[in-house]
Amino acid sequence: MTWFHCYEPRPRAGLRLFCFPHAAGSAAFFRAWHHDLPPAVEVRAVQYPGRADRRADALIDDAHHIAKLVADAMAPLLDRPVALFGHSMGALLAYEVARELERRGRGLVHLFASGRHAPHEYRPGQDFLTDDDLVEELVRLGGVDAAHLADPVIRELTLPVARNDYRLDQNYTHIPGGTLSCPVTAMLGAGDPEVSSGQAARWGELTSGRFAVRELDGDHFYLVPRRDEVLAHVLRTVSMSWPSTP
Repeated sequence: MTWFHCYEPRPRAGLRLFCFPHAAGSAAFFRAWHHDLPPAVEVRAVQYPGRADRRADALIDDAHHIAKLVADAMAPLLDRPVALFGHSMGALLAYEVARELERRGRGLVHLFASGRHAPHEYRPGQDFLTDDDLVEELVRLGGVDAAHLADPVIRELTLPVARNDYRLDQNYTHIPGGTLSCPVTAMLGAGDPEVSSGQAARWGELTSGRFAVRELDGDHFYLVPRRDEVLAHVLRTVSMSWPSTP
């Protein structure tokens, strides 16, 4: 069972950046990040159970449980500074992993929470009664092409994973206390229908460290066309806490 994909291992890297994909997403979403970041940064993209090369592994719809499993798997990789980047559902999971690591006495360089309202802000979940409803939602957010999901085989592989991940979001309950000490940056697209700048700003209530909101042009998946800007911002930000970043 492999929790992390590393498409370009960098044993001499001074920083490991763990990346958490969105609902129905996989580690491959961050494939280009491995090559676009400088040699001083090694990317480890999280592969959730039930998809891609982990298709045979049982799906998990409990964010707290996943966070503990990921933190366990990270243990041998914590031999150098660590930062976390999560997008959408991945931001929620990255946050819970950050909390788990700090409970275990492991500090972080930074947490980047992208395209997600703050975890302690309650929002009623949405039930997708039919496959067509779920497909419509996935297409609305811009992460999946409608023609892609017209293929019955793709639908059969994708929709159970998507349902699980939306259920994870609906089942999530924020446990008060345990304020993070690491710096946090909330990132979002200016036209994101899922999160406003005001909602993103509430991430600042969850840390005693530095906090900032970074807004870029784009929708919920702004980080795809704006990848260069996102990575440049990540590098500039971590360099404030980890000066050896080039």
